[in-house]
Amino acid sequence: MATEAVTAGGAAPDDEVKPYRIHVSSKYLDLTRQKLEVTRLPHELSEPKSTDWWEPKSQIEPLIDFWLEQYSWREQEDQLNSQLAQFRTGLTIPSSETTIRIHFVHIRSPHSNAVPLLLIPPFPFSNLSLGHLVKPLTDPEDAANNQPFHLVIPSLPGLGFSDAFPNNTAVISATADILASLMHRLSYPHYLVTNASSGAASPAEIDYKLADYLASQHPSACLGVHFISPPLRKPKLKEAPIEWVKWSFASFFRAPVLGYQSEDFFALKRNGYINAPKKPPAPAQFGLNRLGCADPNTLAYALCDSPTGFLVSVLKSLRLLGPKKEFTPTEIINFTQLAWLPGPEAAMRFWAYSLQHPEVVKKPVSRPKVGITVFLGDEPPQSAPEPESGAGTLSASTPLMPGHVRDCYTCPSWANAKYNVVYTHRAGGKSGLLAWERPEIIVEGVRGLAQAILKSDPRLRPASPAGVAPLEQVVIHDDTAGTEGTSAPAKPDPALLVPPQAEEERGQPQRGVSDETAIGSSETIPGKTWPSSPATPSPGHLAPIADEKAQPQHEKSEDTPVPQPQPQPDDEKR
Repeated sequence: MATEAVTAGGAAPDDEVKPYRIHVSSKYLDLTRQKLEVTRLPHELSEPKSTDWWEPKSQIEPLIDFWLEQYSWREQEDQLNSQLAQFRTGLTIPSSETTIRIHFVHIRSPHSNAVPLLLIPPFPFSNLSLGHLVKPLTDPEDAANNQPFHLVIPSLPGLGFSDAFPNNTAVISATADILASLMHRLSYPHYLVTNASSGAASPAEIDYKLADYLASQHPSACLGVHFISPPLRKPKLKEAPIEWVKWSFASFFRAPVLGYQSEDFFALKRNGYINAPKKPPAPAQFGLNRLGCADPNTLAYALCDSPTGFLVSVLKSLRLLGPKKEFTPTEIINFTQLAWLPGPEAAMRFWAYSLQHPEVVKKPVSRPKVGITVFLGDEPPQSAPEPESGAGTLSASTPLMPGHVRDCYTCPSWANAKYNVVYTHRAGGKSGLLAWERPEIIVEGVRGLAQAILKSDPRLRPASPAGVAPLEQVVIHDDTAGTEGTSAPAKPDPALLVPPQAEEERGQPQRGVSDETAIGSSETIPGKTWPSSPATPSPGHLAPIADEKAQPQHEKSEDTPVPQPQPQPDDEKR
């Protein structure tokens, strides 16, 4: 096994925070195209339409044609690299002392009153799908009245361009511990956390569990969490007698007293309770049945080999959540590519393990401070913006398929049994795909939480301006950092970079295709000349690893710095 390359500063590369750019091997793009061209779709009867299952052929065929004839991954890749400051760093799993590399977006706000915010992307979506949240959170129009944030959006282990966990890893606690370590490495001793989707509708409640673990097990650093539709149950006499009395009195008289409001009772009647299941439920809302949860590898083999099959699963997930937003063909293919190219197998194992092995969280010494946003379910779907022209558009007018997700209701005051609720927001409508349909709800909720905590906890208040911005203290080397606290670091001096050894042995494989589909900040892209001053600051210019000959090889690339990129043919090996 090859030894890790050592940087000019003498530190192990995995311990550094390094700028990162996506560049997918052309071999993978060619393979995807070949598979799409030979797609065989099932036969469907035209009439009558089934009332028991989904018949997607009329939507899938136009999307395949769009993917082949009009969609360009290279254009989407360039946009992601230019618009989002991406990084990657190695972090150790406490339970196994194994190091995995975490990919994340890090944007520092230009405003002096900004506070650090860790945004957990909705499982299993990519952090790169949330670029539209960056500006309203980091650079609002009225920063004096609208709290800005230094924003960190990680890719969860095994998703996107982050390495996967080893087998038999307790995924919730390990992920939360790694995210806490990431914030510490970025020189954020205190920060807030927010979900970006409904915790109750999340597969295996992963979104909620991660935020809850950070709040309860890292209270000295995580000073507050914004939950969205958390899967909370009504108070019990033995666990929280005072809250049980309050709920019993308010619900008996259906009165807006003791922290409850009339809207709570109407919403409960309309949407129902979240009942604690006696055994883990099958996550049918995303089409993964009990077989898929018990043996995720069975479906993983099928989805890894078929971009069309993966497209169908993505489309079904979007439809089951009943989005109001009209997704364009480009957006749908982007969702698919960001999961298909790295491979969906690790995400499916993460999901299955979380469902089969629920973790018992130690009760915190004090109740964590939280903000809660819930949805009353009382608004009809609103019209969405005009979509891009072309076949396969996913719109709100598309009929829901059988078995759509039910948006159960949680009374915000129920959380008082476990948390110190400092902010609540009862929003109209349903949660749906909140990050894309109504992102302003997320922004409003986390700002309400920040405002409440800033009044009572001075640790979250920004410190006096230092000589060097926190991000610049941790990126690459101290002697190559810039002098301004921007979202992207200054370009390193090529004289300090170490060229790769051509004869160096490849490392042992960790993820099937993560390193074949993306490369770290220290590599150059053959045949590509990047603009010297892009519209949006982006990390250092990187290059792809050598293309493989036939089928993708499951090998691990080394994030080894190299000199300034020179234009070369796209598929030439280095």
